[in-house]
Amino acid sequence: MVFTMSVLPSLNTGERCSDTVGIVTTDEAMFADAMLVSYRRAIASVAAVSTDIRTAALRLATIWRSGGRLVYVGAGSSGLAAAEDAAELPGTFGLDQGRIAIVLPGGAVEPFRIDSAAEDDAAAGERSIAGLGDLSGDAMIAVSASGSTPFTVAAVAEARRRGAFVIGIAHRPASPLLIGADASILLESGEEALRGSTRLAAGAAQKAALGMLSSLMGLELGHIHQGLMVNLKADNAKLRERAQGIVATIAGVSDAKAASALREAGGDVKPAVLIACGVSSMKDAVNWLAAAQGRIDEALRRARINGIKGEGPNKGA
Repeated sequence: MVFTMSVLPSLNTGERCSDTVGIVTTDEAMFADAMLVSYRRAIASVAAVSTDIRTAALRLATIWRSGGRLVYVGAGSSGLAAAEDAAELPGTFGLDQGRIAIVLPGGAVEPFRIDSAAEDDAAAGERSIAGLGDLSGDAMIAVSASGSTPFTVAAVAEARRRGAFVIGIAHRPASPLLIGADASILLESGEEALRGSTRLAAGAAQKAALGMLSSLMGLELGHIHQGLMVNLKADNAKLRERAQGIVATIAGVSDAKAASALREAGGDVKPAVLIACGVSSMKDAVNWLAAAQGRIDEALRRARINGIKGEGPNKGA
């Protein structure tokens, strides 16, 4: 996909940072300190809206659980942040790749080439969303540092016309993106140490907000347990080793027993945990998880109450 850089005339994110005024450009230490100040301010801006993020994440979980899709939209550095978060969800939380869409200017061409003109094409934003069809029951996360990127704003308007629930993330209050969204997340990250480079402080705030949104959604869906990714897709050696460690930690068993449980579960962490804890078969493990709406803690609780080797929820929970 073609990514573009956001243009931010007369915005706080594009103004020269007061921390850098008078600093000689060759003084790396002073400029580094100024950048760190701006990064701390960026993270503080996320903390200030944590309640808004939690509320939006719960809505995302409800929509996902109901079978809806999750659409990420952005342009430039904001689009890169959105695309990165979206790309991690199948591996981290085992979410269905087919229900996640990433909408960026230019379509699926040259993933890392910046095309600065494409973000101004509002009609392209509308067309990109129109191609997704009916969006009722779906959710969109739209990101724009300025909150006025034509491509992104037009995409949001079209998505709402098609019935999507839209979460808008921007850095300017009362911007078109935030006004046009159903749920608005304002990140007042302040001035950039490098004027106009919103991949820095604004980008850090966006990445943190997006990470919180998707991770809190994962928590609500039951894909996080004891701070562990219990629904990860173990499709390489590193993740298979991580999955084994997760099963061993939660079930309190040896690595060998965890590996055996994972093999029986076909690599799925949640049923492997139940098997490692004594549930007699993959079928019973799946039944317990279904009865607990996919939450491993609740599935374990029910299985233990009923005698861990029971025949599943039909035996009575």
